[in-house]
Amino acid sequence: MGHIAILGVFVADTAYRADRAPKIGETILGNSFALGPGGKGSNQAVAAARAGGDVHFISKLGRDVFADMAFGIWKDAGVRPAVQQPDDASTGAAYIFIEEATGNNAIIICPGAGGTISPADVEAEGDLIGSASVFITQLEQPLDAAIRALEIARKGGATTILNPAPAAALPDNIYPLCDYVTPNESEAEALTGIAVTDPASAETAARALLAKGAGAALITLGENGALLATVGGSWHVPAISAGPVVETTGAGDAFNGGFAVALAEGMSNEAAVRFAAATAGISVTRPGTAPSMPERHEIDALLART
Repeated sequence: MGHIAILGVFVADTAYRADRAPKIGETILGNSFALGPGGKGSNQAVAAARAGGDVHFISKLGRDVFADMAFGIWKDAGVRPAVQQPDDASTGAAYIFIEEATGNNAIIICPGAGGTISPADVEAEGDLIGSASVFITQLEQPLDAAIRALEIARKGGATTILNPAPAAALPDNIYPLCDYVTPNESEAEALTGIAVTDPASAETAARALLAKGAGAALITLGENGALLATVGGSWHVPAISAGPVVETTGAGDAFNGGFAVALAEGMSNEAAVRFAAATAGISVTRPGTAPSMPERHEIDALLART
């Protein structure tokens, strides 16, 4: 198995649990608060490392206590950082509201130093990206940096994954750089204009992404599993439950991290999606984002049971 390179940001998650979200101008009492590690790229790196991958994470941090948190969670998970720390920047943070009854969430990201990642920063890690077996990026760092990294990864022969989150308009030239595009329902609708409500509409949206030039489209559907479409066919893989849902915040990151590991290990598309679904299925039974990511033995045990 070759290594997995991930470009993204780390932010400190400030998570608030309450019965409902406040209206504009309103103050309500919450039920609990937690501070922990987050950021889509960092979460995916932790998920992939715990799932058995050899993971390098490329990013930028400040020099502060939130950066200390980042290095701590990466060390614990086995992620190898390739990180710049400019003196004049701060590490990012995220506001996460969690609806107590359902575990559903709403998030605001302020990427801090991660928001200054440039194409030049990416080129400085060109050898690491170009030699990867699998490369992943998202949209929390600037888009031009993501595109340059995808170009380098593609030239080096890596399998490339774009997780288009948070949702944003994308230029047409990015899709041919992506072996896999992995949006959730709302992100798929934002990219295609097609409302995704079930596997059938997910396939329609996935076909639209293929028409834009993506090699494959993998749309995550929450409790309805995931839909993978390629030029050769499509597969709906049901969700894999590991128990009652506690929090869905890091589910997409768990899915993408697990999917990257499965591809790096040479699994078939369908097997890779099942592995990713099991990774996500365990993560939602636990609170938090990076701390909820399962170890490899847990994923294998769940797959064996199902």
